[in-house]
Amino acid sequence: MVNFATLKKNSGNLSTLVKEIEKLNAPAEKQEDNRYWQPEVDKAGNGVAIIRFLPAPAVDGEDSLPWVRIWNHGFKGPTGKWYIENSLTTFGQKDPVAEYNSQLWNSTNDDNSPARKQAREQKRRLTYISNIYVVSDPKNPENEGKIFLYRYGKKIFDKISLLMNPEFDGDEAINPFNLWNGANFKLKIRMVEGYRNYDMSGFASPSPLLDDDGAMEKIWNQEYSLKELIDPKNFKSYDELKKKLDDVLELSTTPRASVAEVKTVTETPKPATSLNVVGDDDDEDLASFRALAS
Repeated sequence: MVNFATLKKNSGNLSTLVKEIEKLNAPAEKQEDNRYWQPEVDKAGNGVAIIRFLPAPAVDGEDSLPWVRIWNHGFKGPTGKWYIENSLTTFGQKDPVAEYNSQLWNSTNDDNSPARKQAREQKRRLTYISNIYVVSDPKNPENEGKIFLYRYGKKIFDKISLLMNPEFDGDEAINPFNLWNGANFKLKIRMVEGYRNYDMSGFASPSPLLDDDGAMEKIWNQEYSLKELIDPKNFKSYDELKKKLDDVLELSTTPRASVAEVKTVTETPKPATSLNVVGDDDDEDLASFRALAS
């Protein structure tokens, strides 16, 4: 027990209390989901890796598609808090951010108004998730030969779609998810105006993933469930999301026309004519912001 003399001696020492306050204010550590892979970049923001998109998993009840789509929102409110959540519009259900964005949009006819600017900044974004096999990961070679889930955005999905639906007559349609006739995908990441850019990424010539059917069957059987990722039970309820939105934007019971200083996770999009426009940016960067969300 500390005696009174010691209490008096240490009365001017705030260091211990300050350290404890710093601990309380520090962002809570979140459990890392080791199922997911992300490419690592250097200090300049550049990186390369080679991956193979895998077919739909060999799991009972899975859909035949080798990807799932999830809508999400990511922005920072005037409180300094982040709203980074999956959207219930993934299932065609009502979502509080979509509703609030509609209120903002319909509050004015001025396309350049703060309300419509905020609605664009809080737009939903589309993320795709697939199983992948890591062929080459120079920054983390221990990942090579392993199966992961991979989040990617519209730009990469557009490259997948173009490979399956060539623009020009005579070009071969290739299913990149095919174990035998698919193609490796070479990720080339650059920093352009402060954001990750994947324009130089592309598919190699078609080839089997491996020369051994038995080994490929083993890989197929090790894939993660995709259907589980879009199970409604893994999404927050409308009321939970509404409470989070009200907290981040300091909304009262009567919605305001606009909230100043809302910052988005990604680059502010160009003016659009409708709400919830899919951005041209990829969503890999969203993962790095998830730790900021409380």
